[in-house]
Amino acid sequence: MIGDVTTTTLHAALSGLAQRSRVTADNIANVQTPGFLAGRTGFESSLRTELRQGRTPTVSGGSIARSLEPTREDGNNVNLDSETVIATETGLRYQLALNALDGKYGLLRSALRTA
Repeated sequence: MIGDVTTTTLHAALSGLAQRSRVTADNIANVQTPGFLAGRTGFESSLRTELRQGRTPTVSGGSIARSLEPTREDGNNVNLDSETVIATETGLRYQLALNALDGKYGLLRSALRTA
């Protein structure tokens, strides 16, 4: 694969967003499970730090932690409204990153055709 910082960064972002999507789906699936604590995943700050320090980002799903938000009486703290917003936002960001990657590969395809 042709690799540069932009391509690697987009792949890292897609990986983190895919992980967030899986965690959010797990949260929604367990909305009625007593004692279940919502998961949260973060990758943006480590991705930003790597880029600011001039390093090529590593592709990983990011870190997963349990939410410390207050729980209901059954010990569950999944808020379906919040999870739906997170799922929607994650899907939109994923599509944006895919479009950017597609544009990058489109430029490469054009360059190869004209060469």
